[in-house]
Parts: sequence; structure tokens; C-alpha cells
Amino acid sequence: MLTMPTRYNWLKLQQFCQQVFQKAGVPAGSAAIVAESLIQADLRGVDSHGVVRTPIYLKRVEKNMIDPFAEVEIVSESNATILIDGHNNFGAVIGMNALTLALGKAEQNGAAIVGVKGSNHFGTGAYYAMKAIERDMILLVMSNASQTMPPTGGVRPFIGTNPLAVGVPSNEELPYILDMATSVVARGKIIVSAQKGEDIPFGWAIDKEGNPTTDAQAALEGSVLPLGGAKGYGISMFIDILSGVLTGAGFGKYVNNMYENWNEPQNVGHLFIAVDIKRFLPVEHFKARMDQYIREIKREPKAPGVEEILIPGEIEHRRTVERKKNGIELPVQVVKELDAIGRSYGVSLAEAACQNYSNEESA
Repeated sequence: MLTMPTRYNWLKLQQFCQQVFQKAGVPAGSAAIVAESLIQADLRGVDSHGVVRTPIYLKRVEKNMIDPFAEVEIVSESNATILIDGHNNFGAVIGMNALTLALGKAEQNGAAIVGVKGSNHFGTGAYYAMKAIERDMILLVMSNASQTMPPTGGVRPFIGTNPLAVGVPSNEELPYILDMATSVVARGKIIVSAQKGEDIPFGWAIDKEGNPTTDAQAALEGSVLPLGGAKGYGISMFIDILSGVLTGAGFGKYVNNMYENWNEPQNVGHLFIAVDIKRFLPVEHFKARMDQYIREIKREPKAPGVEEILIPGEIEHRRTVERKKNGIELPVQVVKELDAIGRSYGVSLAEAACQNYSNEESA
């Protein structure tokens, strides 16, 4: 029996995803953004937001739950703010529109806040933070999500694992990139564990009766737990307020689940806050101060058994370097799903397998 490869060249895998989306009728520019956002997640080790999402994205296009041709509309604008309506296009496409507007307005006015309604799952916040860093901007981005967490003291899901990301550039040191869910763990990791047939750690989730569970499937039927108990719950609430209540997007139970609701769009909301560093300090001066700050943190005395103090984003950077060199390892079930999708559109997944390429091409 022929064994399917499970390790893939990142560039070729990105091309595969882009071609599949295009074959599904997604405009080329949008297909490129969505594919890049997925691969960047896999490279950083956030596999729950990587190519594993390709099948559900395609299905939502097929079922008219995502409109890849929708025009992103500016609803209102002031010197410092913009509200946009994504009209149910891909979340990553809408997110890139919001980022572009936020960075442009921040360059003009020093800072900008862009609110988003009418969106979908937009990938990882780090995807946008890294692009802002390339422009010497500080970015804070947040998004709400469909119900997966109970309020503290509750049993039934009411709020999402609403993520928050912050990107800050540096010079010689790695940039600061915080990208976190407000749950103990992103629900996507539980989905991946369920697909692999693996248990999850105790303390990640409760079942539908409110009992702690290590069964990934029972966790998916129940609720993910907030990070830090009531503190994570409170943070998730303010993200929902700023991303959903403030923008006119869905909030709480009005953000629809992309895996379960096939009658209504998700109506996810986001909020992008961009800060132009040079309005405070010369950029190189700021970056030098960031380098100093990071170096001093990393020189702090280490606890017993700790070899190195890391900053947010450093582990993900190292994974990116390793995976660009050695390939992205995909679960067998994900490979089977992608292969079937590729065959249906006449696009070969096997051509992206690492063994077909030299180390130079994989780097």
C-alpha cells in the first residue's frame, strides 16, 4: 500500500492552497491572501489555524456562507477612525483591508483605530502584526469568535476564545509578537487533537455537563475554559465588546459558528489599532531601546532547570525557521482531506511533498 507523504515544502503547499481556492472560484488576489495566512500559521506552529482550515473555508464558499466577490465598504471615517463592513468576504481578505487602512491612517495622523463588521474567521493575529512590523508600526489587533467558552461560573458556551495580538518592531533582536487566545488553549488545538484521536491535557475544557474532561470530542461538545479563570473571561468580554458590540458585528451568541451554522454568515468583528512610532521617538532610537529591553529581560537570572528566557514570538520564530528548512508536517487525516480536495479540482498535493525538492528550494 502506497503511503502518502506528510511533510510538505511550505512554498509549494501555499501554492497548492492558492490554486485550490482559485479553482473554487475565489479571485486570485484573495486566494493568495487566504493561502498565505494559512501557511504562516502552520510555519509558526499554530497548526489549528493553518491548512487544516482549508476544507471548512471551501465548504463555506460552496454553501454561499462566504462571498469571495464582496466589496469591503468603508461605512464611516474620521481623522483617527474607520468602520468597515466586509460584507461576508474571507476574514483574511477583510483583515488585510483593515490593516492597510489602519497603517495608512496611522502614518497620516499618528494612530488609527479600524473597526470591522461582517467578517469571518481571519486567521492568526500574528499574520497582521508581522506585516505592521515591516512598516515600523506597532499593531494591536483583536477579534471575537463564536461561542466556545462559558462565563466564569457558567456551564454553557457564551463567548468565544477571542484572540488578541500585539506586534512591536525591534532592530537586532527578534520583534515582540504576542498572539494569544483568551482561553486556556485555542479551540482549534482541540479540533486537531480530536482529528488525531488524541486526549487533551486536564484543565483545557469541560464536557457539556460542566465536568472537566481529557476527551477531545467531549470537549468539543462542551466548552473550552477561560485563561486564568475570571481574568480570561473578563479579557474575552472586553474583546467582544470592542470587536462586536462597538462595531455593529455579532457578539456573544450572535457570532455564528462556521462549522455548525449553514443558514447565516458568521458576522465576526475585529478591531485594529495602529501606532506610528515616529510620532513618539525616532524609529531607530525606539528599536534600539527595544533591543536593550529584550536583552535585559533575557539576561535575567533563570529559575532552576531553565536554559533560556524567551520573549513572546520567539518560539514561533524558531519553528518558522525549522519548518521552512525541513517542511511542514501535517496529520494524516488532514493530508487525506487536502488530497481529496486537490483531486476534485485537478491540483496535485503530492507535488508539494518535501522529497520532491532540494534543501535549497525548501529553505
